[in-house]
Amino acid sequence: MRAWLVPNQATLGLENLKIADVAIPMPGDDELQVKVHAVGLNPVDYKVIDAGVAAWATPHIIGIDVAGEVTKVGVRASGFKVGDRVFYHGDLRRDGSLAAYTVTLAAGVAHLPAELSYQQGAAILCANLTAYQALYRKVNLTTAHSVLIHAGGGAVGLAALQLAHQLGLQTITTTSERKLALVEKVGADTIIDYHHEDVTKAVLAATSGRGVDISLNTIGGAELAADTARMAYNGQIVAIGDGYPDHIDLDGRALALIRSGLGGVYRSNDELAIHDLAVMANGVAQLVVAGKLDPLIGAVEPFEQAAVALQALKAGTTIGKTIIKVTP
Repeated sequence: MRAWLVPNQATLGLENLKIADVAIPMPGDDELQVKVHAVGLNPVDYKVIDAGVAAWATPHIIGIDVAGEVTKVGVRASGFKVGDRVFYHGDLRRDGSLAAYTVTLAAGVAHLPAELSYQQGAAILCANLTAYQALYRKVNLTTAHSVLIHAGGGAVGLAALQLAHQLGLQTITTTSERKLALVEKVGADTIIDYHHEDVTKAVLAATSGRGVDISLNTIGGAELAADTARMAYNGQIVAIGDGYPDHIDLDGRALALIRSGLGGVYRSNDELAIHDLAVMANGVAQLVVAGKLDPLIGAVEPFEQAAVALQALKAGTTIGKTIIKVTP
């Protein structure tokens, strides 16, 4: 089969990706073999291609989000049969989904609703699951009234804005002018152009000086510390971006700093936690079926253009979700 490969740990980087013929992988006892129809691209894809992963055996097949058709079922993989339409967020340590076939742990796989296309299924995984986990798994919504969503024009931000609407939260988001139209399409109560406005002042103005109850911070680093001045008392900062500041004052307003992320779940070897990926994927899919969540697919590219599409994603020139169509 054809697959997109990182040749070895010494030749990392998008410029070194290549298509090659490799053997079709066979599933283990608790795994599924999936014929890949569509793959959703994410920033984590180019980040690991550039940096590598210590656990990789190379050459390594890239790709983490997949929608496809079950073609083989391991003897202990219950709940699936050959021909099932499925979608899932995979394990970065293992060979990925930019190939004709792939294998994965059955525990993390969800059934793709008949109402959704393979391309839609591939579009609603990594970013949507991240936003869903943050809002439905991590934060306490009991007394929450408002949320600040950083980088509302990014994939996580766009998903979070739509989910926050379903929860009835006041939505405040930051964006750049280039992605303003996309943010306006999904809607937000307050949109802040972070290039031209003071974010803290704008947040406090939008909340009558109170601050927000929740911040979904995909920026990380010093921006986490800056959020403390934007929070209401007992507020919750969800750290989704990379890095932590040298100092962050949580005591003054009794703030909570919460880490949200999908990547470590497979390393945990916790089958219940891994299965929650499938549970969340089903929850997101049902919102799409009900017309309450838009996958916001920006481009669908052929398999041969995967490296070019990843370059565009890394350069920040894409708008909406990029999908690679693997099966013609």
